Amino acid sequence: MKKNTRTIPVTAALLAAVVFALSAAAQCAEYLSGIEWAEPKVIDPGSADKAPSDAVVLFDGKDLSAWTGGEKWTVSDGAITAGPGELRSKAEFGDCQVHIEWASAAEVKGEGQGRSNSGVFLMGIYEVQVLDSYQNKTYFDGQCGAIYKQHPPLVNACRKPGAWQTYDIIWTAPRFTQGKLASPAYITVLHNGVLIQNHFELEGDTPFDRPPGYKPHGEKGPISLQYHGNPVRFRNIWVREVKELEHKRVHEPKVR
Repeated sequence: MKKNTRTIPVTAALLAAVVFALSAAAQCAEYLSGIEWAEPKVIDPGSADKAPSDAVVLFDGKDLSAWTGGEKWTVSDGAITAGPGELRSKAEFGDCQVHIEWASAAEVKGEGQGRSNSGVFLMGIYEVQVLDSYQNKTYFDGQCGAIYKQHPPLVNACRKPGAWQTYDIIWTAPRFTQGKLASPAYITVLHNGVLIQNHFELEGDTPFDRPPGYKPHGEKGPISLQYHGNPVRFRNIWVREVKELEHKRVHEPKVR
């Protein structure tokens, strides 16, 4: 019988075809999470001087109609200048994104905590420090961008006195169940576009004269701006409520 010299090449070709088919099948496999998500809402993201379309605008350069406690705060040239008393937003927020621009006094007066001192308070309770920390030494957990008396900023990103600066804050509110803390607050802060607080877990409120602690409060609270004796200016203030997308599990995770 004549030997079939084509057996080996044909077998190799078949094996190659099988390997290719299996590889192609593996590449076509798809992981399915089993979660059915609601469609994300389409928004206009805005610009440097325009808030996103889904934001609550607290100050657009015109007046203090969105606030209370501003009887001695003034508005001129599109900005708020801090005065005696505490400015509190009428609207209240839980989990949210806050954008606020501020400027320290152009003329440097004082030092340490006495130099353009103010604060942005989430829910009227938890403070992100505002301070002129440009070539100005003070205690680190009280300098500009600190979660007051709890955590210094990761870096000092302050601009020169008088220059406009930005805070972009991502806030996760604390939760309480039956009068007890169920989950703490978390905060992320970008100062002039630079990350200075990275999902920091707060120990509670931010007082000057005692340790921080949590006390039960509502699910939402105002944005507050502090007067500390210095004429700090604010402008372009808006807040976006943050909500998880609606979703439901329709089946267990699988690969098909």
